Amino acid sequence: MNEKDVIKEARVRMEGAIDDFKRKIAAVRTGRAAVSILDNVMVEYYGTPTPLNQMASVHVPEPQLLTVQPWDQTQIGPIEKAIRAADLGLNPSNDGKMVRVPIPPLTEERRKQLAKQLHDVAEEHRTACRNVRRDANDRVKRMLKDKTISEDAERDALQEIQKLTDSYIRKIDDLLKIKEQEITNV
Repeated sequence: MNEKDVIKEARVRMEGAIDDFKRKIAAVRTGRAAVSILDNVMVEYYGTPTPLNQMASVHVPEPQLLTVQPWDQTQIGPIEKAIRAADLGLNPSNDGKMVRVPIPPLTEERRKQLAKQLHDVAEEHRTACRNVRRDANDRVKRMLKDKTISEDAERDALQEIQKLTDSYIRKIDDLLKIKEQEITNV
């Protein structure tokens, strides 16, 4: 393995952190209905916690409403209970055939709370990128110590890893800014 492989692996791991960040912020509600809001809801299905999207179809018939159509009609009650328990600030109701989840408008306090939550998630992912940088730097320094690369190659690799880290942290900040605007705009 040479320093280029270490940089490639670091890039792949940082890309994974970005993908995870995108998934996590998609689940944060913005005051309008989105299927991804219910992605983290787990329903007790015959004693096994099951993701909601694996046991029902979720639709957005209008901007302020989600509908959940279970494939097994006996699961309407547990689905409704799971959505309430997910701490999303949603109040589902059912009509015997499907669960309707109205999306209430966000209060100013809730917007601030969500923005703070987003900042925490962003910081976790920035830290993940920095940890990848640290691991890659350690491997490059070990290569120098083992005399498998030159000092110039080590310096260049460390600079490249730092540039990579800076670019991925910038991507996280940009995604955060966009999502924060979605939440704070009324």
